Parts: sequence; C-alpha cells; structure tokens
Amino acid sequence: MIVSKRWMVSAAALAVMTVMVGLTGAGQADNPGTSPLKVFILAGQSNMEGAGMIKLDPARNGGKGSLESMVKDPAMAGRTGHLVDADGHWVVREDVWIWYFDRKGGLTAGYGARDTTIGPEFGFGHAVGEALDEQVLLIKIAWGGKSLAQDFRPPSSGGEVGPFYKQMLDHVKGVLSDIKAHFPAYDGKGYELVGFGWHQGWNDRVNQAFNDAYEENMVNFIRDVRKDLGVQDLPFVIAETGMSGHEETHPRALSLMRAQAAAAERDEFKGNVAFVGTKDFYRPKEVSPSGQAYHWNSNAETYFLIGDGMARAMLALLEKK
Repeated sequence: MIVSKRWMVSAAALAVMTVMVGLTGAGQADNPGTSPLKVFILAGQSNMEGAGMIKLDPARNGGKGSLESMVKDPAMAGRTGHLVDADGHWVVREDVWIWYFDRKGGLTAGYGARDTTIGPEFGFGHAVGEALDEQVLLIKIAWGGKSLAQDFRPPSSGGEVGPFYKQMLDHVKGVLSDIKAHFPAYDGKGYELVGFGWHQGWNDRVNQAFNDAYEENMVNFIRDVRKDLGVQDLPFVIAETGMSGHEETHPRALSLMRAQAAAAERDEFKGNVAFVGTKDFYRPKEVSPSGQAYHWNSNAETYFLIGDGMARAMLALLEKK
C-alpha cells in the first residue's frame, strides 16, 4: 500500500499492507533453495546490530519486552505464530539464510549484537521469507557507534571515504563471490541483489555538524552504494532513528529524523526509496528489559516491528518495480 506518494510507512498502514503482500500466512516457502537467490543487505550501527532481548528474564523487569514474552502475548499471536515450532522452539528458516560476520546459517533468533538478542533482521527475514518463493540471503553488516558523516562517509560527499563504507562493500562482495563456501546448500544458479535496508543515526544526531549534513550524506550514500554494487535503482529502505518515540523533543534528534525522511522524498528516489517511520514501535522502559532509550530499551517487540516494517516497505517497492 502506498501510504503517501513518497512511500512513507506508518504503523497504522502495516495491517493493510499485510493483506496486500500476502504475509498473513504462517510457515516457510514451499521451495527453499529456489534460484535465483534473492539478496538483501542490512546495514547500520548498533540498532541494526540489535539489542532486543530474547529470553524472558524475571530479573529484567519481570521479563517484559523480551522476545519470549512477545510470542506468548495473545495480542501478537496473529503475527508471531510462525516464529516458533510446535514445541515452542525458535524456528530456523531453511528458506532464509543470514550472514553476519562470524555467524551464519538459517535465520532464527540470536543474530543480534549478541546471540542473546535480535535486531531488525529477525522481523525482516521472516517477512520476506513468507512473501518470496526464492531462497533469501540476508547480508547483515553493522557496527556500534558509527556515523554516516565520518565512518560510513560515501565517496560523493568528498573528503576521506569512510573506512566502514569500504569495509561494508568488501564484505558484501566477499560473500557474493563465494556463496557456496558460506552456504553449502546453495545450488550455484545465480543471485539477484534486490534490496538494501538502513537503520542508523545516533552518532550523527549527537553532533551538530554531522546532523546538518545528514540528508545530503544519505542521498550520496544511496547513489554511491548503487554505483559501487552495480545495481541501478537498487530498492532502499531507511528506518527512522526514532528511539524515544513520539516523546522525543531534542532539536537535533528531530532534525535528523526529518533529514532521513527528506532524503527518501527526493524526486530521483520516487518509487525506489522508502522511509519507514518507527516512533510507533517505541516501547517505554516500564514494559521493557532496560532503560537504554538509545537501544530502544532493549525491547524485542520494537526490533521485530522495525524489521517487519522495513520488509513490508521493501516488498512494496519490489512489487512496484
């Protein structure tokens, strides 16, 4: 569903989009391994790494906000039933592979910053896996505490290219150059790089100069990634850095979120870049495992919804394309 002509996605629209792209059913794709492999890159800083706690730990606010508590919540049953098997174990998807530095395999819980957490990859991977017939590969590349203005600085922004921009491309090209070495079940019949998801912003929103340059850096980043990966108009989804939800009042934070939305609104990106609003996904510390607002209070439901929202926006772009 097109929420506006600029492809902004709100939480209210996601229920409608669920019907549109056929994601309401549970279970995995009928033909795992089907080629060509559909490849998505997920990149950013610590909130792409992911701090959503998996285990229901009574010592952490009575277990509130954990992934285990989310799947036990009757209100979420319609959206989470496919995440666990009949015995209550986390499903390992054969039709969605993930590569995240030294961790790789079928998508399941535990591919966050630590094996005890999730990030946006969890909701994203499950959603695209439900929607696509072909085998999916997620290449996740994220490091904590990294700015777009400096660490991920794209070539077109001038000055020294960010070292993590270079590393990101090296990792992507390295994985794609020998997929079978990482995933022996790969049939070798080709792949298609079909989308890029971005969730980042903290290190730019705490620096005024970085903040002021964010929109232009984001635009340059999208252009340069497409050029350097050789995929013109590669669908790109920007997940808002909305860590304090609608309660956020800091001028730099608000400015950076506007810059993220404005980058997606550029005329040149119409129909191939989406901005996903995330403020509705914020959960306060009273119902979360921690009070770390900059890490979404470690709330697994939040990270799941961010990834799920990114996937639905991505699928809408792919359908249009």
